[in-house]
Amino acid sequence: MENEDVKKALTTKSKRARIEQRGRFISFVCIALIVFVVGAIFYFVASKGLSTFFVDKINVFDFLFGTVWNPSATGPDGKPLVGALPMILGSFMVTFLSAIVATPFAIGAAVFMTEISPTKGQKFLQPVIELLVGIPSVVYGFIGLTVIVPFIRSIFGGTGFGILSGTFVLFVMILPTVTMMTVDTLKSVPRHYREASLALGGTRWQTIYKVVLRAAIPGILTAVVFGMARAFGEALAIQMVIGNAALMPAGLTTPASTLTSILTMGIGNTIMGTVENNVLWSLALILLFMSLVFNILIRYIGKKGDITNG
Repeated sequence: MENEDVKKALTTKSKRARIEQRGRFISFVCIALIVFVVGAIFYFVASKGLSTFFVDKINVFDFLFGTVWNPSATGPDGKPLVGALPMILGSFMVTFLSAIVATPFAIGAAVFMTEISPTKGQKFLQPVIELLVGIPSVVYGFIGLTVIVPFIRSIFGGTGFGILSGTFVLFVMILPTVTMMTVDTLKSVPRHYREASLALGGTRWQTIYKVVLRAAIPGILTAVVFGMARAFGEALAIQMVIGNAALMPAGLTTPASTLTSILTMGIGNTIMGTVENNVLWSLALILLFMSLVFNILIRYIGKKGDITNG
């Protein structure tokens, strides 16, 4: 009898073990649900976007490299005019230009907050940056429409709408993201790197430039790519200032368009299953694919720059 009690006590799960098992099950269900939702989104967008090529029989190269966008009209070959190159170029141009403009400001602010004045700098700058993060996109777009567009118009002439206006709006929008990630990267640089540089006779600026920043390059690149991913998918703010003209960009101050601006303008005015609707889903598929590319780049740069991996 006593042996049976001991055996029962040893084989019966304790309360903590049951709670842990229940927690693992809940975690597994949540992870499985997230994977299912992501997979369902990919499947839905891909099935709709690929209909352009498999159902409507539109050539992939004509879609990606065509320069005329008018899905409701047909060309000499009888196919709809669905050249997406103007929007693709517009998206990449505003993304890269905004990243180029934002990166020096973000690095400068991050260096000031971590190396120059880590106490007062962070005390005053961090709330400002956090405030910029919380401002809705429509507010950025409205400010760009009422301030930046008239400013560009007065300096360069024309309508003021275009890639340059979109660049300035996106620059302000991605600046907080790039800055805060750069701050975290600079803080993660081991302290003995700085101490060794100073012990060898390096000045503070030499230590920052030749030691701290160089050690933080992978993290800074990750922050820049993350900011570019944020800029590439922005819709409302860029739609308000870029002009939404589905034309090949003739300059930085002429009206242009992006993938997101054409999507937001047209998706509500088309019927599901039509060519006009399918080509918009194809633009969405390009956006989804580029988001995947940006995420792969972030993971690759982060893995390469992991200090613990040598």
